[in-house]
Amino acid sequence: MKSLKILLASSLLSVALIGSLPAQEATNLDQLLRQVGEGAANDQRAERARQQEFERNKAEQQRLLQQARSERTALERRGEELENLFDQNNQQIAVQTQELNERLGALKELFGVLQQVSGDTQSVFKASLVSTEFPDREQFLIDLGTKMSSSTSLASIEDIEQLWYEIQREMTESGKVTAYTTDVSDNQGNTAAAPVVRVGAFNLVTEGKYLQYSAATGSVSELPRQPRARYTSTTSALVGASGGVTKFGLDPTRGGILALEIEQPTVSERIQQGGLVGYIIIGLGILGLLIAAVCFVSLTAASSKVSAQLKDTSNPKSNNPLGRVLATYDANRSVDTETVELKLSEAVLKETPALTRGLLFLKVIAAVAPLAGLLGTVTGMIKTFQVITLYGAGDPKLMAGGISQALMTTVLGLCVAIPMILLHTYLNGRSRRVLSILQEQSAGMIAEHSEKSHG
Repeated sequence: MKSLKILLASSLLSVALIGSLPAQEATNLDQLLRQVGEGAANDQRAERARQQEFERNKAEQQRLLQQARSERTALERRGEELENLFDQNNQQIAVQTQELNERLGALKELFGVLQQVSGDTQSVFKASLVSTEFPDREQFLIDLGTKMSSSTSLASIEDIEQLWYEIQREMTESGKVTAYTTDVSDNQGNTAAAPVVRVGAFNLVTEGKYLQYSAATGSVSELPRQPRARYTSTTSALVGASGGVTKFGLDPTRGGILALEIEQPTVSERIQQGGLVGYIIIGLGILGLLIAAVCFVSLTAASSKVSAQLKDTSNPKSNNPLGRVLATYDANRSVDTETVELKLSEAVLKETPALTRGLLFLKVIAAVAPLAGLLGTVTGMIKTFQVITLYGAGDPKLMAGGISQALMTTVLGLCVAIPMILLHTYLNGRSRRVLSILQEQSAGMIAEHSEKSHG
């Protein structure tokens, strides 16, 4: 049993040792023993080769270590030299800075003021309309500001003279009206070269349009909405003028008044703000104007015919109220005075509806229009409070719709009611004048008939 264990251990060891040998199948124990011996010899040779390689590498590592130590020593010595040089340079810079400050004297204050003026001028140029004609002048100020902010360079006499020239040119160009060509963007985003006219530093226009200048992007574009025609019509005259004096709508605030002008809503926009109630009020106003026109025409015709009939009462005509009343009297001359009086009163009453037709409608419209405006005011305020309930009162724009409706309906109601009241008063006066003539003539005829009856 013991010999068997030794044989198995030897077999396992042989398998482990020959794992690195070329694959060769052992057919008997002698071949296996030979292969084990050859494997042990190979391992010894490889071990000796590794030891020799290690000895060679050890010598090389010692050499490299010595070289690295030498380089470290040299770098430390170079670092000390640079530190000494840095300290010397700092001392020299301090001495030269003190010497520079002593030599500058009052010029140091001058350069400080020059730097401040350069910065302020750059801000002015950036927002000025003159930059649309001279777009490259800001680069000089940028370069000058960069030079002045550096502690190693100073502005030259040429720089100071150039700054003086640019400031003087801004002043000169602000008083000129010049025409030139530049890129203009329309409201659709299309950009194209167009002829423009610059009116000093106040306005920039092209034919039929006012333009705006964006200081942030340096671009010229049309206004989102042009002002009224009374202003835009002057731009065409200015663009086409070759000299002399031309009427032009100038904005001296450089865009402030123009911005307020284009923010004002048009008549159609104001009507739209009134909503449904506003349209109803306008409809009532149009209906009232039509009724007033018809009443005016009929009363004018009746009044002129009555005036003509007054000149010839002996020949009554049936085309006017007075003629018909006179005809009634002529038809009843033979009856008693009371009957004549009743007949004439009846004739006057028959003429009254035709003379007062439509006046009641005007009176009703004059009363209903402000009530409708009040209705629109209430509905607009309800809408405003609903918006406040949902979104709060932080953004006034959300409440603007309801407030606009509330105010516009009130304005529209008053704008309809006031003319209707005036028209009703005027037409009612003309109607009463004709009726007064009829009653006056009727009373005269009754008195004349009574005198004849008692005479």
